[in-house]
Amino acid sequence: MRDALIKKSHGILLLFASSLAMAACSQESPTSDEGGVGMTAEDKSSEIVHASFNEDGSVNQPDGWREWVFVGAPLTPNALNGGEAPFPEFHNVYIEPSAYAAYSATGEFPEGTQIAKELTTVRENNNAENGSSQEVSGVGYFQGEFSGLELTVKDNQRFKDEPGGWAYFSFGHSTPYGKTATAMPTDSCNACHAASADDDFVFTQFYPVLRDAKPK
Repeated sequence: MRDALIKKSHGILLLFASSLAMAACSQESPTSDEGGVGMTAEDKSSEIVHASFNEDGSVNQPDGWREWVFVGAPLTPNALNGGEAPFPEFHNVYIEPSAYAAYSATGEFPEGTQIAKELTTVRENNNAENGSSQEVSGVGYFQGEFSGLELTVKDNQRFKDEPGGWAYFSFGHSTPYGKTATAMPTDSCNACHAASADDDFVFTQFYPVLRDAKPK
């Protein structure tokens, strides 16, 4: 009787161990086509998140642009440009993550690339003649208040008449920003980008994150 009970217990233990092994197998890491987990940069380069457009051609304000990949913040303050700088604000520049992954893999900005630029004023405190102020970290330039949101989109099919297929949008220069924006005239932005931007109409010379991401 005792031997029979021992054999039965052993059988139960073996069955339990077998169940655990099967459960472990079923929890293996998902493959590259399951939710994007484990995908390489090359895989991600073909899955670009595109801007949302309306029937009238206007673009919708992108969601969560401050959570995109931050690439740089150029500044040309008025105080260093005779009081009339064309772009006196900090330019906080972000690229949509799927486009960043594609650029990192191929060295090219893919169709559908979105780059957002949020403007902030220079902080007003005890500003000297050169626009700098004394803060706890030292003398320098510090960001003040939000003052605008712009978006650049690369889409040669939608904007076939724009140089490089890039179109530029402004959601206004006060908060809350507009929910939609229409493309600005070509001469207002594209001419400067065409003449001076280092890489495909993008000022990568000011964005070390993009320069470092581009395959060497």
